[in-house]
Amino acid sequence: MRIVLAHQSAIPIYEQIKEQLKASILLGDVAEGDLLPSIRQLARELQVSVITTTRAYNDLELEGFIQTTPGKGCYVKKIDGDLVRAKYLSETKAALKEAVRLGKMAGLDTAKLHTLLNEAE
Repeated sequence: MRIVLAHQSAIPIYEQIKEQLKASILLGDVAEGDLLPSIRQLARELQVSVITTTRAYNDLELEGFIQTTPGKGCYVKKIDGDLVRAKYLSETKAALKEAVRLGKMAGLDTAKLHTLLNEAE
């Protein structure tokens, strides 16, 4: 599992860790039942504070992606990938709808919106 942090990003470090772990789980790079690195180990590897990795793991647990077993560690839970993907699809559609609304207010036509979408990749 590889986590790359952008320290200059506006996205908080804990959020970057959480989203990359979540993506690894959804893509199957980290399987159900796999033991994740300990909070301290991950903090050491990424050269961040234990508070940062604790926040990322806590958020993942609240969202149902991992389960913490005291004294044993954090494990990947069984998730319904289709349900999670449907949620992300819904959020993507809402974000795109808002982007189109703002683009129209800025006087952009459909072709320019498509160009901006391609540039965002």
